[in-house]
Amino acid sequence: MLSTGSITVGKANLRPVKRAMRAFLIIAAAFLIQGTVQTAQAEDIPLPRAKPDPNAPAPAQEDQIINLLDREPEPLFSDAQLPYAPTRSFDAGEGDGLGQGALYLMAKLTQDSQPLNDGLIWRIYSETTNANGKLELVATSQGGDAEFRLDPGAYLVHTAYGYAQSTNRVVIGKEIQSKMLTLNAGGIKFGAAMKDGEGIDEEQVTFDVYGMTFDERGERNKIVGNVTPGSIVRLSADTYHVVSRYGSVNAVIRADIQVLPGKLTEATILHKAADITLKLVNERGGEAIANTTWSVLSAGGHVVVEATGAFPDFVLAAGEYEALARNNGRTYLHTFEVVPGQDREVEVVTSISELASQANVLNN
Repeated sequence: MLSTGSITVGKANLRPVKRAMRAFLIIAAAFLIQGTVQTAQAEDIPLPRAKPDPNAPAPAQEDQIINLLDREPEPLFSDAQLPYAPTRSFDAGEGDGLGQGALYLMAKLTQDSQPLNDGLIWRIYSETTNANGKLELVATSQGGDAEFRLDPGAYLVHTAYGYAQSTNRVVIGKEIQSKMLTLNAGGIKFGAAMKDGEGIDEEQVTFDVYGMTFDERGERNKIVGNVTPGSIVRLSADTYHVVSRYGSVNAVIRADIQVLPGKLTEATILHKAADITLKLVNERGGEAIANTTWSVLSAGGHVVVEATGAFPDFVLAAGEYEALARNNGRTYLHTFEVVPGQDREVEVVTSISELASQANVLNN
């Protein structure tokens, strides 16, 4: 049979045991602390990045410029590094410049051309409308490059080079920004001549330039009108419908002309018309009779033009016409032909013998 024994330990005998336990706890705590520090240090060390793929496409950079014209791929603003050269001095001590950003703008016709030095008009509008519901004009500049000091915010930048225009949005902070605008524009130099090389009165020739699309009423949008020969019109690269008028009646020639970026297109319109002066006379070579009312009819009998006077003058397109003269209650008719480039007088004779001879010629 087993018996249970007892062990009695006095206070003096407990001291060595307590010291041993205290030492053990200190050593264990030290190991625990050291492990925690190593773990924290391991978590702070960044993991090595994967080796970049040299064939991977470059990530798209965020651009604060948004082109508002539905035209691809130009016109646009580029963020290419440009030398910042303010067009006016700026003193930071002046109160109007504190907290503002600087926007430096340049423009060129094509991506490969040099920046334009003149002919540009820059307009800066606030993006929000005013109390009248209109965009507020903040600043303007004319010439070549332009520099603006603007409060932080979003703005609309309108650029005009002749009739080539672009509107873009830009966000301004307190930094300096440089932007290059590619207008993608060219021009047309207008000229006029007769089809057979005959001279033409350029003072009576005008040109109207229209877009190629039609509105809801079936009409083209007129871009510029009454352009005179020898003039240069700057336009965005596109195809345009050009209407040339020689005089104010029916001598009209239409053509579609393409404008290439960075190029000047010389467009010479060839007309087939002549300047005609009408006279009502009692006999061939006689004096013109005043107070005469005139109607010029087409070969189909439609009225082409009407006038009153002794010497009405018209530019008429090539073709056959009938002159109808009314004077003192009587009406006189005369058929005539317009030959391109042959300006002349057309006499309508009142004498009965002359009218009879004309009738015989027509009958034969």
